[in-house]
Amino acid sequence: MIFQPLIASAATVPAWTTILFTVLLVGLVASLALEEKLHAKKSIIAGAFAVLCLFIGTLTNVLSFQNVVVGSYEAEPQNRVEVQVVKDPESAVVETIVIDPKKEPSTEHEPGDSSEIHTPTPEDLTLHIGGHEISMPTYIPGIDWSVIAIILGSSLFVDVTSRSGLFSWIAIRVTKLSQGDPLRLLCFYGVMTVLFSAVLNNVTAMIIVGSLTVVSLEKLERRHQLMPFLLIEGLLTNIGGLLTLISSVPNIIVGTTANISFTSFLLKSSPYVVIATAVTLAMGAALFRIKGLQSETEKLQARELVSGFDENDGIGSWVFFKTAAVMLGVFILLIAGASALPVINKLGMGFVALSMAVIMLLMFRSEVDKFYRAVDWDLIGFFMALFVVIYVMEQAQVLHWIGLALQAVMGDVTLAKSSSLDATTLLVGSAAFSSVTDNIPLSAMLASILHDLNTPDTSGLWWSVIFGANLGGNITPIGSASTLVAVTIMHKHDVKMSFMGFVKLAILFALVQVVLAIAYVVLIVPLIPSF
Repeated sequence: MIFQPLIASAATVPAWTTILFTVLLVGLVASLALEEKLHAKKSIIAGAFAVLCLFIGTLTNVLSFQNVVVGSYEAEPQNRVEVQVVKDPESAVVETIVIDPKKEPSTEHEPGDSSEIHTPTPEDLTLHIGGHEISMPTYIPGIDWSVIAIILGSSLFVDVTSRSGLFSWIAIRVTKLSQGDPLRLLCFYGVMTVLFSAVLNNVTAMIIVGSLTVVSLEKLERRHQLMPFLLIEGLLTNIGGLLTLISSVPNIIVGTTANISFTSFLLKSSPYVVIATAVTLAMGAALFRIKGLQSETEKLQARELVSGFDENDGIGSWVFFKTAAVMLGVFILLIAGASALPVINKLGMGFVALSMAVIMLLMFRSEVDKFYRAVDWDLIGFFMALFVVIYVMEQAQVLHWIGLALQAVMGDVTLAKSSSLDATTLLVGSAAFSSVTDNIPLSAMLASILHDLNTPDTSGLWWSVIFGANLGGNITPIGSASTLVAVTIMHKHDVKMSFMGFVKLAILFALVQVVLAIAYVVLIVPLIPSF
């Protein structure tokens, strides 16, 4: 058997190519901003740019087309083995590396091979054994299938579960608890959104809380307030995503790179989450004129209205209702503990969402097509196309240039206490770029840069990336999956909300949240001890 180690290589991309793809990224954002004037759905706009990026990426040799080996595993050689490394696929130059645990590595050349002899690197000694080779389109790995699975699975699960009357029951109970006061109801759902986002994920939290909000406002005959409620909840999902180390992918990437423990993360982020949640709710109530009931007459009328609500009205079968309640509890527990549960931690949250959806669909196995038709395929298509575009941008070194630009304007980052200017620059920069690009590769790139610059684990710059990557999702509807889901729920219930309409309403919230984050990272985070 011949073992072939996997050797990573990074192709050099010409500057003009990176500039070209940067222009394409700007074009995508501009087209989405003009969505209504173009009379095109988001999925078509993003899909057109995805096709264009793939074609140009292939034309300029930005994308690589190689077969993929799947099902292999790493192994350390116990005996002397010969490893053949293909140095030049075009000329078929092959180098044979002799690996003997008892001796220093050496190289032997094939006849006619004039390549220079080099000592194998540690990467050369990593062997991938077994598996099989498949041909995979280059854009397939670029799509974050976990997000797609979560959106599809959660949407189907919530849709089927809602047929039991469970969500209507919960919404009416929450509405009764608020006694019909819209401000109190906003606070209840706002806090619920933050907590759900912290223990589940932003998308699932928005789908569940958004569904409950629609029921409550329609019961209170306040459907005109649906837009501000959903907008505020969408913004709060990204704040809730800051609460724990596992609440969002950027948290995990940056936190693990900086060696931030779960406890330290919670202690350092929770004060900001509490403050930002309160400020966001207060701003939303003020800007959208969501006021509490003032006069006794208003309160009496609201109580009489709420007292007439019967949460049991929508329950057709108590067996189905109780089953749905149990399944919802299981769903939340599995999503919350997906990273810690054996077997599940390997399959991920997307598997949980799809599995729970399949289990619920078994109850309607003869009419599942009704639920399939209700899925927002435009939303799913948009995300798939957007992931492809961002993947090509990453290969074209657009994100790398963003990191270099941020690095160029920062000073000495090797100090334990970073300067306020560096922290501000990194936070604002990461927030701005996260609003139009995927914050996952951006976070990974910035974390790698800080690590390579020997940034101390106690430096506030790590927190600048964490806060910026999460809060950037509140600037545009494409900045995060949850804000786009919030807009999608609005469209589903005939509430108009364009790309620019969202930006105009959300920008003030985002600016205040970012300013609070800068002050918090510079002044408060250094005072909180790490554990």
